[in-house]
Amino acid sequence: MNIAIVTGVSKGLGEALAAALLAEGFRVIALGRSASARLADPALELIPCDLAEADALPALVGASFAQAAASRPDYACLVNNAAIAAPAGLAGTLDGAEIARAIAVNLTAPFVLANAFCRAFADPSVRRRIINVSSGAAQTPIAGSAAYCATKAGLEMLTRALAAEHASPTFDAINVRPGIIDTPMQTFMRTQPKEKLPGVAMFQDFHAEGRLVTPDAVAAKVVAKLILAPVESGRTYSYNEL
Repeated sequence: MNIAIVTGVSKGLGEALAAALLAEGFRVIALGRSASARLADPALELIPCDLAEADALPALVGASFAQAAASRPDYACLVNNAAIAAPAGLAGTLDGAEIARAIAVNLTAPFVLANAFCRAFADPSVRRRIINVSSGAAQTPIAGSAAYCATKAGLEMLTRALAAEHASPTFDAINVRPGIIDTPMQTFMRTQPKEKLPGVAMFQDFHAEGRLVTPDAVAAKVVAKLILAPVESGRTYSYNEL
């Protein structure tokens, strides 16, 4: 039996990943505010939560993670997919609460969930993998998107630290930069005013030029190449490599 834990399943890449994993016969534990109707499947367990309230996550997921581990799966995988692009704006104009929310959703929650995953799935006889969904913004700064850039850079370092801490042949931690996906996040970015996001034209061009890839297409590659296939722990994979 294979188990996957996926965050942000109500839409976008998270929904597509959960659907693809269900199709592969995985039992899926889904975290988020809701699960889409597409994911109505007895093999999916939804844990309703607000990832911005990261301190509440251990109590919310503890029992489900423990039960999943007690079922002695052959393989367990955590996919930290959920993220928010807000707030948009230049430093000096941002709301402190919105900055804190971005850090909580994009970085604190993945760290807390990775910690809970490693605690629950500690048996070295079980093949385990953590996949953190990152972005090119972890490496290339985007003016007006400092919170997103900083949290993705932190997420990639978290992955590398996890790989260093758990140097086991049955444990992997990797990043994936999934490319330019046709999701609500892209809609948010291309609809920002230029004074908030000076490079907004880049996101508008992605859409106008038809460069956005469907979530299902990306999910199929991530599942085939990064969930089901062997990977190099600690590495960051780009969409072009999949």
